[in-house]
Amino acid sequence: MLNVMAEVGMDTVGIQCSKRHSTGRVQVHLEQGVHRFEILSEQAYDYIHPALVRMITLSSNPALVYFGTLSQRLPVSARALKSVLRSTNAPKFLDINLRAPWYEEQTIMQSLHDADVAKLNDAELAEISRMFSLEGQDSRSQAEALMQRFDLDQILVTCGEAGAWHMNRSGKTIEVSAKQPGIKLVDTVGAGDGFAAVCMLGTLQRWPMARILERANAFAASLCEIRGAIPDGADFYEPFVREWWTQ
Repeated sequence: MLNVMAEVGMDTVGIQCSKRHSTGRVQVHLEQGVHRFEILSEQAYDYIHPALVRMITLSSNPALVYFGTLSQRLPVSARALKSVLRSTNAPKFLDINLRAPWYEEQTIMQSLHDADVAKLNDAELAEISRMFSLEGQDSRSQAEALMQRFDLDQILVTCGEAGAWHMNRSGKTIEVSAKQPGIKLVDTVGAGDGFAAVCMLGTLQRWPMARILERANAFAASLCEIRGAIPDGADFYEPFVREWWTQ
């Protein structure tokens, strides 16, 4: 795996390898047109070494920290993440994935307190609003209440075929409309992760938020046209690279 990552230009500094635990896997089942995610337990990412993570964080000076809730399901990796968050002042981007039974209220609460930006889908926003008894009769007011409750700078909400929207600290919203015309839906696995990846890229490249949303939505829609979360080859990315770096 490390060789594959290096071949495509990914930095492998800080990657930990385990001889006792397998690489994290998720089995996706399509049931009546809806995906059910079976997230296997006791995976390598459940046992990330906290001290090593802290050393890498201090030496690498990250520009942004991306984290979620699933990697916090066991104490070892939860401590590792806490070490990262405490070792840098970089912005913290939280990607919420409420995959039962692997989340609990306390973990969600602490993660939101640690985050500067939170990304979630509309169903997760509704669930978290119920979880923390947030005021608001619609998603916009619930998002505003969530930001105030946890002192967030930004929130990103994906809405499937209905598009996505962003809200900043002042309550201003920007939205992108429904999926691109002509998209042939195969499955939605990986679309949320792809959306988050482009949002982070756009943030680091200082793209305007409207452009970030448009490009993240287009990329996520294209992922919905392939089976699984990862394209078979790098040619999938070439149209996006040409468009994004020639404008």
